[in-house]
Amino acid sequence: MSALLVASPQHSARVVCLPGDCIGPEVMAVAQRVLREVAPDLELEEHVFGAAAIRATGTSLPDETLAACRRAAAVLKAPIGDPEFDAADVRPEQGMLQLRAELDVYANLRPAIRGDVDLLLVRELVGGLYFGARGVREDGTVFDTCEYHPAQVERIARRGFQLARERGGRLTSVDKANVLETSRLWRRVVAEVGQEYPDVEVDDMLVDNAAMQLASDPAQFDVIVTENMFGDILSDLAAAMTGGLGLAPSASLGDGGPGIFEPVHGSAPDIAGQGIANPAAMLRSTALMLEYAFGRSDEARALEAAVDAALEERPTQDLGGDATTTEFADAVVGTLS
Repeated sequence: MSALLVASPQHSARVVCLPGDCIGPEVMAVAQRVLREVAPDLELEEHVFGAAAIRATGTSLPDETLAACRRAAAVLKAPIGDPEFDAADVRPEQGMLQLRAELDVYANLRPAIRGDVDLLLVRELVGGLYFGARGVREDGTVFDTCEYHPAQVERIARRGFQLARERGGRLTSVDKANVLETSRLWRRVVAEVGQEYPDVEVDDMLVDNAAMQLASDPAQFDVIVTENMFGDILSDLAAAMTGGLGLAPSASLGDGGPGIFEPVHGSAPDIAGQGIANPAAMLRSTALMLEYAFGRSDEARALEAAVDAALEERPTQDLGGDATTTEFADAVVGTLS
């Protein structure tokens, strides 16, 4: 069992489910069906979020939804986004950033596993360029600011070291210290925190080199820890090297409160309502929730194995098969039963 559980006892066994948009409700329905099979004692409740929430309430993260998430042991989130709101003043993605900040889920875990590759990318999620000051100057110049406080770097570095200690004992810290002041801070703090973990082998790598190494030899990595924007890019690259975004799960963890568990892929409006969406990433994210929110390692491993079996036996159209979403779910449940 992982030492990095995020749920606290007062949150009991409540899971807030955010069905999201387009294919979101379709893959969420599969996750809920599987949870009733593998963890029937969990309390599942749904709340509106994303584009569906904008239509219903005018905001992508209604107060009621946020309050429910705060009370929960975990938040299970399906993809959000809808072309209708791509250029709107209020967009689904704004709610996603707000939810991450409100729950302070600063550590985004992105596992990438395939063949001899078994790496975990740990991305700082609530700081850096995506949360810094931004604006437009009078001369038309626009700016986005990348800022980090030492405490922000320290806590994500410590999370990375803890995870590396539980895995293969190797941590790669990725930055751009030859150019950026924030990266020089990052490297200094990681070195300081590393003194507390003499059993973990740590090395620093510039982000451009890290991208090249991920593309050419991903098996060399165990745990990678990096800042928000670098992590956003590198985690997608790692997913592409190990099966694609359609199979990639994620867990976003804080310290003691509810985590957010969600697939990496988008809401796929082009196939919504056709019953052909691949729920594998949603189910793998559900397995991460069982592991990190509830400490149910056996159930998590069973679910992961069932998903792997279904991918082999009943692949969906995106993987060259002909299984519908429901047929894929049937295969998973059949293995678990």
